[in-house]
Amino acid sequence: MSCKVAFIGLGVMGYPMAGYISKAGHNVTVYNRTTTKADKWLGEYKGVKAETPAKASDGADFVFTCVGNDNDLKEVTFGDNGIFKTIKKGAIYIDNTTASATIAREIYDYSKKNSFGFLDAPVSGGQAGAENGALTVMIGGDQDSFNKAKHIIDCYSKKMKLLGKAGNGQLAKMVNQICIAGLVQGLSEGINFGIKAGLNMEDVIEVISKGAAQSWQMDNRYKTMIDDKFEFGFAVDWMRKDLKIALEEAKKNNSLLPITKIVDEYYGDVQKLGGQRWDTSSLIKRLRK
Repeated sequence: MSCKVAFIGLGVMGYPMAGYISKAGHNVTVYNRTTTKADKWLGEYKGVKAETPAKASDGADFVFTCVGNDNDLKEVTFGDNGIFKTIKKGAIYIDNTTASATIAREIYDYSKKNSFGFLDAPVSGGQAGAENGALTVMIGGDQDSFNKAKHIIDCYSKKMKLLGKAGNGQLAKMVNQICIAGLVQGLSEGINFGIKAGLNMEDVIEVISKGAAQSWQMDNRYKTMIDDKFEFGFAVDWMRKDLKIALEEAKKNNSLLPITKIVDEYYGDVQKLGGQRWDTSSLIKRLRK
């Protein structure tokens, strides 16, 4: 059944995600701060554009956002032209932004008072996952809202799971980024060590990737790391934003993140090298001296 869907935020991730929803036959209205991006999207997919988030969400059954950070999220929701000005009773709002658990809970509380559903639903899988419609979605919120929205989320995902109450999706994404940070640093050190030791790292990875060292990062990034190329996905600036959220949450729940803290500082070194928009595997760059 075709649904009326609003999608706010056509960045690297949101652009193809909204595209998959449109290709599934839903009536999609898009909004993007840079209107040229919305125009480009309309050249590729079926839908219409709106001048504000409020106009995009007016009458929509499902509203999606995929923006930069907490401040961007507040602007497109609670702002003067935000979706909360027009969102209808009974609609489901799904936020794919990687943001704090605090704002997710704040939005959830507002949704309960105003009779619409809310799911915090950050995604993992990077640009390639978004472009292939194969993202992993970590979700917090009510079962009823999840049941209603899952067929739309399924348009761009290969795996989704409801992980409990509002905010839990964001907390799970923090776990995801914490794990990735340590993995990429270990992979960077291993590849750099092997190169310095005179090993053929293509051959080495071929062998060790079939054993206990295997990871998504190894399978998908080892070759570009060896070749010193870092234009393949999730940018360092965004990773630092995500790790900052995780480190702040760790202070609240009294958990220790010593490796994450160090790797975050290493990403700071990469930024100083001019690598703000390099992908996260560029950690190896600071070792190549």
